[in-house]
Amino acid sequence: MASSQFSTKQRILEAAETLFARHGFAGASLRQVTSAANVNLAAVNYHFGSKDKLIEEVFRRRLDELNKRRLLALDQLGEAPTLEDALAAFIRPALELAREGDGGGAFVRVLARAYAEHNDQLRKFLSENYGHVLKQFAKIFATLLPHLPREELYWRIDIVAGALTYAMADFGIIQRREGVTEQQHREQAAEHLIRFAAAGLRAE
Repeated sequence: MASSQFSTKQRILEAAETLFARHGFAGASLRQVTSAANVNLAAVNYHFGSKDKLIEEVFRRRLDELNKRRLLALDQLGEAPTLEDALAAFIRPALELAREGDGGGAFVRVLARAYAEHNDQLRKFLSENYGHVLKQFAKIFATLLPHLPREELYWRIDIVAGALTYAMADFGIIQRREGVTEQQHREQAAEHLIRFAAAGLRAE
């Protein structure tokens, strides 16, 4: 029974993620989700309670894992990390998630929707559940960049996060060349973004 419920819940989440990526949160209806997941509306209500809670769970299942990886990378930095080390702990786990084959690409598009649609309830959910992770990185960046006023630092972190989201989408003019593996392409993206972000954060 538990296995069946897990399978149903996963099907709903996967269908919702795909549809939210394609149509946005407002554009994808629960009827479309239930049809794609081959379940009835009662199953959605049972597992999630509402469309807003379903949206939150789509984010939770990806961001819990992302931030677990980020915090682990932070723990492994040691006593005297460089700015590049701290940026790598922030950037590499996100690029890994975006390239994973089990829907990572769809989630990146969902994340872009969240930036574009200005959903206040979703913004509150993300801040309450994951804001502490960003604050940990901000604290390390502040220690490494003592010349930056707090407001300026937060402006720059916002810009780095935006550049990371763009890199996660892999929609820029630099496409993976023939003969370059997905892992090599991801590593190149990480190296370029870390160098770029470090220069921007250090700028006077």
